Amino acid sequence: MPVDQVANTGQAEETVQAMWEALSARDWTALKTFLSADCIYLDVPVGPAAAARGPEDIVKRLKIGLEPLAAYRNFPGLMVSNGADVMYEHSEQWHWATGESALLKFVTVHLVEGGEITLWKDYWDMGALADHAPPTWLADFAGADMSWVFDATGLV
Repeated sequence: MPVDQVANTGQAEETVQAMWEALSARDWTALKTFLSADCIYLDVPVGPAAAARGPEDIVKRLKIGLEPLAAYRNFPGLMVSNGADVMYEHSEQWHWATGESALLKFVTVHLVEGGEITLWKDYWDMGALADHAPPTWLADFAGADMSWVFDATGLV
C-alpha cells in the first residue's frame, strides 16, 4: 500500500472514531463538524427514500431515535479501512425512561473524503429494536419532525 494511502487510512479512521465519540456523548454540535455539507446518512433498513443529507438534517434524524433515550452507549468494535472507506462493527445499548432497553448490533460504512464523512450507512436489525422498544416508539417516530427526509435513491 502506498505511503499516502496508509496516511489517508489513518486519517479516515481517526475521523470516524472522533465522530462516534461525539455521537456517543450525544454532542450534536461536535458531531456536525465531522460531516461534509452534502453528507448522506442512510439507515439501510429504512431505505434510501428516507435518507438525510447535510449535518443539520442528519442530526435531526439521529435525534428522533437517540435524544429521548434515558441512556445511550456505543460499544466500539472492529474498524477496518482501505483509505477512504471505513467499516465499523459496533453495538449500541439504548435505555428508555420507561425501563425498556435494547442492544443493537451495527455494521456502519463511512466514506471519508478530505477529512470529512461524505457518506454514512448503518446496517442493523430493526426487529431487534422493535422487539425491545416501548410500545409507543414507532408512533413517536411517526409524529416527529420529518423535514430531514431526503430521497437518496440512485445516490447510494
